[in-house]
Amino acid sequence: MSSQQNAVSNPWRALWALCLGFFMILVDSTIVSVAIREIMDSLDADINAVIWATSAYLLAYVVPLLITGRLGDRFGPKRVYLVGLVVFTASSLWCGLTTTVAALIVARVVQGLGASAMTPQTMAVITRIFPPDRRGAAMGMWGAVAGVATLVGPILGGVLVDALGWEWIFFINVPVGIIALVMAIWLVPRLETHPHRFDWFGVVLSAGGMFLLVYGIQQAHGVNWGPLIGPVTVPFVLAGGVVFLIAFVLWQRANRSEVLVPLSLFKDRNFTIAAIAMLTVGFGVTAMAFPLMLWAQTVLGYSPTQAALLLAPMAILSGVLAPFVGRLVDHGNPRLLAGIGLGSFSVALFWLGAILGAHTSLWEIIPPVLLLGVANGFMWAPISSTATRNLPLHHAGAGSGVYNTVRQVGAVLGSAAISVAMESRLAANIGSSSGAVGGAGAEAGAGSAEATGGASAGMPEAIASGFAHAMGQSLWVPAGLVIVGFIAVMFFERPKPRVHS
Repeated sequence: MSSQQNAVSNPWRALWALCLGFFMILVDSTIVSVAIREIMDSLDADINAVIWATSAYLLAYVVPLLITGRLGDRFGPKRVYLVGLVVFTASSLWCGLTTTVAALIVARVVQGLGASAMTPQTMAVITRIFPPDRRGAAMGMWGAVAGVATLVGPILGGVLVDALGWEWIFFINVPVGIIALVMAIWLVPRLETHPHRFDWFGVVLSAGGMFLLVYGIQQAHGVNWGPLIGPVTVPFVLAGGVVFLIAFVLWQRANRSEVLVPLSLFKDRNFTIAAIAMLTVGFGVTAMAFPLMLWAQTVLGYSPTQAALLLAPMAILSGVLAPFVGRLVDHGNPRLLAGIGLGSFSVALFWLGAILGAHTSLWEIIPPVLLLGVANGFMWAPISSTATRNLPLHHAGAGSGVYNTVRQVGAVLGSAAISVAMESRLAANIGSSSGAVGGAGAEAGAGSAEATGGASAGMPEAIASGFAHAMGQSLWVPAGLVIVGFIAVMFFERPKPRVHS
């Protein structure tokens, strides 16, 4: 451990350099939500296709995470991080230059692959260059960056869309990516590498399982759970995804060579609990943005910037709380800290779901949004630091890969499930199935000058009310799942004091 610590005179400088790139790729997980209507108009696409621009990014992000964590161990986290950063930055330029939704989805896939190479390296470097008694504070900052980034995405996106156009939510990554590249080359140390063989069969099984699950969930409502491709039905696709993932776990258990996921990681109680909790956090954070942004723009007639600024109190409060919570992480009770965060998250989402309406005022929205700020201030750092604190250093890459995978699995499923939830509740509240949120928006705009421009003076009251209630009710899906995370963290153990790894 000492040789690794000596590899960098000030590990905090290396962490700041890594966090800039980490912040950028997480912003891109949520930034598209505020530009949905503009992308639909510009590329002549429906809502399901545009949501696939996010789902495709998240899928390409999550599927390789298990192996990119090991690639960092094999070739060095700095080298893999830099390759991923170059791919991410170049594909961001490509995203902004696309003229069709199909091209945008392809570019987002490449962007997700770059992000996948970067993410595990940040967590692995923290584990390897910080001593155990300072690792909690460092992981706390990493977690705080993750929390703030997912909140800043919609706000930054709104400003860029209104001022410059939707393309700039991607173009902005180019100068930021170049700065992050220079900082990483200069400040991040080269660390010792370890030889690894790669479990390609495990990669195929995990990738196949995740794709089938997400594709099945996203398409289920549109085809009424019937055939997707020829005689292949949604239940068959979902069952196939489950079978692939079960086969993956069995293969990891049976494989006597080097496995993709060392199952011994899950012998650490806190790591397992943190993985469950972070899956629900990834689901909730990704899922909540879509209904809120569509409600604000379609029902209230807000611009993208105005809609995104609804989340500003959350981002500000989260940023204020994060350093305070980070100082508590090393010596505080993770059960209490994470419990405050996840409990606040679930309550805030249920609260928002109950009050969204055609005439909901800004003052009614602020209290639950502030509670979301409390949630994000408290849940990221305690969960992240507790997950990795007791893991041995030779599992740094694998542990980081697994932890980030479950977080992104939650995000992928959240993106897919919220689309289904919104469509289902729109059909129930407006009285006819639109087949897509965009279709409901067009119906809601009947009699107005332009349906995609948000609510107007000509919007029928009943339809505006039904649309608002549908968006609110869809928020109860992530709210309910976050309760599972809250229950899980109640079983955290206090991390054992450690002198060295």
